[in-house]
Amino acid sequence: MTCCNLRLASLFLIFGLSACAHERPEVLSVTIMSFNVQNLFDNIDDPGKDDKAYLPISAKQDASHIAACEEIDVDSWRNECLNLDWNDETINLKLNALAATIRQVNDGAGADIIAFQEVENASILNRLRTEKLADLGYRPAILVEGADVRGIDVAFLSKLPLAADPVLHPLSLPEFPERQGDTRGVLQATFTLPDGSLLTGFSVHFPAPFHPTLMRIAAYQHLAALLGALPADQHAFAAGDFNTTSTEDSPEGLLEQYARPHWNLAHDIGCGDCRGSYFYHGDSTWSFLDTIFFAAARGAKTTAHIRGDSVQIANHYAPQNSDSGMPEPFQSETGHGVSDHWPMVATIELLEKQ
Repeated sequence: MTCCNLRLASLFLIFGLSACAHERPEVLSVTIMSFNVQNLFDNIDDPGKDDKAYLPISAKQDASHIAACEEIDVDSWRNECLNLDWNDETINLKLNALAATIRQVNDGAGADIIAFQEVENASILNRLRTEKLADLGYRPAILVEGADVRGIDVAFLSKLPLAADPVLHPLSLPEFPERQGDTRGVLQATFTLPDGSLLTGFSVHFPAPFHPTLMRIAAYQHLAALLGALPADQHAFAAGDFNTTSTEDSPEGLLEQYARPHWNLAHDIGCGDCRGSYFYHGDSTWSFLDTIFFAAARGAKTTAHIRGDSVQIANHYAPQNSDSGMPEPFQSETGHGVSDHWPMVATIELLEKQ
């Protein structure tokens, strides 16, 4: 039996690390998932945030709540504010759906690191971890509260330990002061790999497509600056909802100008037959709003890359898909659906230099 056939140690099993010292360089692999969970809220009113839609129907009967909801211009949002019953049972169904989506990766073990978007707070993410994923080895939620007016944040769950305190880097948009409240910062977390080396991750949620293109350009530039500030020996990834539609990218070339010069993009490397992670019904187009970027360190002791055959859209859990084959948002009345985004998954391989 050769070295390649051996299961070496528990760390190798947990983090995908395998070694064949006499046949090839030692290989360490880390699986990353990017997951926009679409409105993972608790049902406790946060006076500092506009979370009034995500309350039990019993808390929506007073005149002040109804009056506030009636001020909402978008019909679907106004109806949600008035009529969504975000009760304990509904939250439990939502958490079940998210957990099932996560468990489809790595034969039920889940990704090593998950970058989340649209999470209200660490408490609700820790409920997902402890109530639905307790056997998978995830450490406490990594989330730093941001300034988004709705209260949605970016976050991580990781099986790897943190090497330093996480940092939220706010996105500054002085040209658009009236839109600043509808933005999320970039969450930076550095993880210690089983061999002692470091991997820095950025969880991102760029300004939505209805905002001006210049806001997303600013977000790409912000992310590139954070990457450039890292030590030369640290590999880095960015995962999340980049909110760059194919309709926008085609004429504007955002990815070509502001992403590819700094990063390798997962959906450039693999996922060749994937249509995208998000379907926009307005013009019937698919986009990779959700993806994973990777940048190998300039001066590390290991070489690193995204393994092409690992890149996939994680949409094999049936309730994620509508009858027409699109991402199915969570339906509170029935518990069907998960999110209007499909997650992206990719594996980073790090090989010891010879």
